[in-house]
Amino acid sequence: MDRFQALCKRLHEKEYKLTPQRRVILRTFINYETGHLSAEDVYGIVKKQHPEIGLATVYRTLDLLAELDILEKINFGDGRFRYEFASHDTHHHHHLICVNCGQVFEFEDDLLDSLEQAIQIRNGFNIIDHQLKFYGLCKKCQEK
Repeated sequence: MDRFQALCKRLHEKEYKLTPQRRVILRTFINYETGHLSAEDVYGIVKKQHPEIGLATVYRTLDLLAELDILEKINFGDGRFRYEFASHDTHHHHHLICVNCGQVFEFEDDLLDSLEQAIQIRNGFNIIDHQLKFYGLCKKCQEK
């Protein structure tokens, strides 16, 4: 089963229909999987081929997909939420955010695993998730 079919199955299991708008938006995320897209980004992409889809529909669909844990809604501090596929495995990825151009890069590093374990032991706290964001300048912006 490909990713799109698996996502359609999840919608069906939660008793939601795969409307044409949801289909187009899911396909957009499959095509731009690491894009960290905002609602405005998604709208700009889908309106080229589907001008009947409005911005409000995009917002509602993204909120629903986030509520269903298909997408993750992330605040990078730039005044708009970005979305990416929700990670359901135990390995975390983190984000580098350029404060000049706004580009977001993902990175994975296991160094935080030992820190997370130490925090859990020291505080008697069961950590179920974390997010790490670094803000700075990307290579292109540094060269300018």
